[in-house]
Amino acid sequence: MASQVPPTTDERDNLLKYVAQQRDTFRYVAHGLSDEQARLRPTVGELSIGGLIKHVATMERGWIAVVKGEPEVSDENEFTMLPEETLAGLLAELEKVGEQTKAVVLRLPMDHPVPIDKSVPWNPQDVDAWSLRWVLGHLIEELARHAGHADIVREAIDGKTMYELQAMADGWHEQYLAMIANWGKKD
Repeated sequence: MASQVPPTTDERDNLLKYVAQQRDTFRYVAHGLSDEQARLRPTVGELSIGGLIKHVATMERGWIAVVKGEPEVSDENEFTMLPEETLAGLLAELEKVGEQTKAVVLRLPMDHPVPIDKSVPWNPQDVDAWSLRWVLGHLIEELARHAGHADIVREAIDGKTMYELQAMADGWHEQYLAMIANWGKKD
């Protein structure tokens, strides 16, 4: 996937493509890591690449469950990559969640009402429902926030950052290195 979302055809396509782009950043930030590296917590916090991937999959699955009128999905270990889990398995689950999200979004109107859980203090008490449109915007926000966390964690592991990892994963690393070497040079 390119770093920029390709042209979109309408609001639904636009939001789905931005959700997919933000989800895809986790594939890049995990590129080349072993399972052991994906479990590392190299910063002062408790975050690992594997734990973040697991969390965003759980978070997105939970929101789509609420959109469908089902109980929200949760996992008490959602920020922890357990010993029996693999990075490949977590990434495959994130991809599966993305496919499920797209299938649900394609069959519902953008103004589909999504009930607000008023039992939590951070949700507004004077609004009864979000829209599917709002949920997709929120997914973009959450995925982007945690992609930033993952980028910092990855940089602490081996110094690599998002664009370099994307270039490596997508096969344009030599072009990336040439661009960086020429950055700021005058003709």
